[in-house]
Amino acid sequence: MTDLSPPPIYRIADLHESDRPRERLATLGPQALTNAELLAILLRVGVKGESAVHLGQRLLNTFGGLLGLHRAPFSELQNQRGVGAAKAAQIKAAIELGRRLALESPEERPAIASPADAAALVLYEMSGLEQEHLRVMLLDRKNRLLEIVELYKGSVNSSQVRIGEIFKEAIRKNASAVIVIHNHPSGDPTPSPDDVAVTRALVQAGRLLDVDVLDHLVIGQGRWVSLKERGLGFTS
Repeated sequence: MTDLSPPPIYRIADLHESDRPRERLATLGPQALTNAELLAILLRVGVKGESAVHLGQRLLNTFGGLLGLHRAPFSELQNQRGVGAAKAAQIKAAIELGRRLALESPEERPAIASPADAAALVLYEMSGLEQEHLRVMLLDRKNRLLEIVELYKGSVNSSQVRIGEIFKEAIRKNASAVIVIHNHPSGDPTPSPDDVAVTRALVQAGRLLDVDVLDHLVIGQGRWVSLKERGLGFTS
């Protein structure tokens, strides 16, 4: 019996023009494309038996989505079938541009009105960090972002964090308030006893220095926790 089903499509060029990622992007905008299609535009071509879209989807499946691609070591990404150094560099560059865009301020600096506002500025990038980092958001009197300063990389616990270092840049930049943020590379943003102890010490020091500690956020994998909302370290 003759198989009359159409052959599988392995090349973008074999797709109808209206189904090709670049044409769809030009017509509908990038927001209309799937993650696999956006990756296909970066990859340009696939490999034998696999279109660029299928290759993009395989990478997403292999690494666990965009966050996984962000976290993946360059060497591991470039060793994937059909990728190589050039395509791996394009993917990493695109992700980094997205990270920097999220941090860029418009003409008016972003105002932080809630823990969610603060988390939105760092969640994407800090979710992908493989080590623990501690950063401080410096805010003016209207809670507008002045700068995000990284102070620690490595273990962040009550015995290693120097409280004075947290406020040094705040005083230098004449910041009125700060939000402390650090990540848990395990992916679980549940605050530890050390996180609570650091928060308590920061709040007390902030009162003495007339710099409000508005919150301490813990970033996990795509999730975050506000110690202020949970009343951890902020109770009088």
